[in-house]
Amino acid sequence: MQQPVIKTELLTKRFGSFTAADELTFEVYPGEIFGFLGANGAGKTTAMRMLCGLSLPSSGKATIAGFDIYKQTEKIKQNIGYMSQKFSLYEDLTVIENIRFYAGIYGLSDKEIKAKSNNLLDQLGLQNEAKKLVSELPLGWKQKLSFSVAVIHQPKIVFLDEPTGGVDPVTRRQFWDLIYDASDKGLTVFVTTHYMDEAEYCNRISIMVDGRIEALDTPSNLKKQFSANSMDDVFYQLARGAKRNE
Repeated sequence: MQQPVIKTELLTKRFGSFTAADELTFEVYPGEIFGFLGANGAGKTTAMRMLCGLSLPSSGKATIAGFDIYKQTEKIKQNIGYMSQKFSLYEDLTVIENIRFYAGIYGLSDKEIKAKSNNLLDQLGLQNEAKKLVSELPLGWKQKLSFSVAVIHQPKIVFLDEPTGGVDPVTRRQFWDLIYDASDKGLTVFVTTHYMDEAEYCNRISIMVDGRIEALDTPSNLKKQFSANSMDDVFYQLARGAKRNE
């Protein structure tokens, strides 16, 4: 059996007397598309910050890409990619400047940066737009570029924080084609989303309520478990009992 690329045991984060993430225990495997769902205030952002090595837990254990969450945060950062809803691109830089900038941040050599930049422009069909400012690109292209620079260093895991917020349905569907392609190549995708139709695209889903994971399984199993016709129904059944909001 494959070793998990994310493994947590009773992972907890407290802020004074407030427990933002409460004893999270789960595993994510290589190449898996893992959906991380929850209403506002459920604790998703806090949990993701811990998993990315940006926030130390209060208690519990975790390894990310094989590295200890307490002792090896820099190693974790080198082995993951991250993309937020705002795409993380610099609008006042050109396409090629953004690619080279992120490749440099991720520690690639000058030779690697040149080769990967050219390959990426070819893959995305952006050779003719290489010297255009990112601000001039259509939203769908920005999204694809942002995802591509997040994984340019070939990480083991990419964290996608509501990557399709505010994007039209056709562009969202195209973005999920990118996710499937990356997953097929062995990249683990850890994604948060507010769109329940996207939850159906994930291999497995966890749903957080008030800092705890209240459900974790495949979409089809969760629908059976909650006698629901859709992930919307599952989510509302669980979220209805939430006591806190952001």
